[in-house]
Amino acid sequence: MNFRTFAAGAVALALAGPAMAETTLRIQTAQNAGDFVMSRLQDIWVPKLEAMSGGELTVELLPTGAVVPHRETPKAVSAGIIDGQMTTANYFAGQDAAFALFGDLIAAYDSPDQGQTFCRNHKGREVLQQLYDNHFGAKLQVIGCGPYAREALVATDPIRTLADIKGKKIRAPEGLAAEVFGEVGATPVSLPFSEVYTSLETGLVDAADASALVNNEALGLHKIAKSPIYPGIHSQAVHSFSINKAKWDGLSEQHRTILEVWYNAAYDDIRRAADLEDRQTAADLASRDGFEIVDWSAQDRQAFRDAARIAWERAAEQSEDAAMVYEAQKDYLRLIGLLND
Repeated sequence: MNFRTFAAGAVALALAGPAMAETTLRIQTAQNAGDFVMSRLQDIWVPKLEAMSGGELTVELLPTGAVVPHRETPKAVSAGIIDGQMTTANYFAGQDAAFALFGDLIAAYDSPDQGQTFCRNHKGREVLQQLYDNHFGAKLQVIGCGPYAREALVATDPIRTLADIKGKKIRAPEGLAAEVFGEVGATPVSLPFSEVYTSLETGLVDAADASALVNNEALGLHKIAKSPIYPGIHSQAVHSFSINKAKWDGLSEQHRTILEVWYNAAYDDIRRAADLEDRQTAADLASRDGFEIVDWSAQDRQAFRDAARIAWERAAEQSEDAAMVYEAQKDYLRLIGLLND
């Protein structure tokens, strides 16, 4: 090698700067291995993160319960046992009613896009950050949040209007969902998810808060419950991504920006893909004999939202943090025209 070639190489190395160390973040998710969200993240979005960072940054996604129980991930992230969590705030409702109000404000939103906008462009991410700071010692950094799907309500007989829901026995988890259904005259029944099929089959319940339309179909629920309400009227769980604060502070500004952009893009993609899956499933179900896809009117949806507000306000009275979350949500719902006062 002559001097001129050597000098040119040295200048190039100097301009490039030192090589960045590879960073792998171990993230426990709320997903089971092989389910829709986990598969899409693993197959499509983990490779994109590596490509975006030039191989300097990646994540190891762990299924729910892989390291700690799902309700203990904030403490595990704070302690550095895992680097981060992809989870839903609903799991921490036992800490404070604020987490229930943030994690799934039952009957509030018409679409996951509205929920994502609350998180990214209104006050959602900042509110969740304050909740984590208040309850887990300011040791987590929220990167992003938002729902990706709205659940259908699987039913054995048509529930075509809000009035039709009165007297119906509806499987619903304890807490805000059960209270909201109670406000409109339904009888909430608390049952494990594993018992939804047999409960519908035996008539123990008339309808069930189960999952998204495509998931309900995969579970076989439509074999016995042929009148789902779709698009759904109640639940869209808010998922979020956060990592250990010290780990976050140790990342370069470039890597922090990449992680935020990556997460938001991934969940935009997952939201659209899940919506398409639901639409395809709805079209297939509508073509079957004896099947009716029920779509509530805008008036009934608004009346359900107004009734749900009574339950929201009761929950908001339980703590200062719950009141903070509710005020932020209420401000946004007014802004987008879903609350009229």
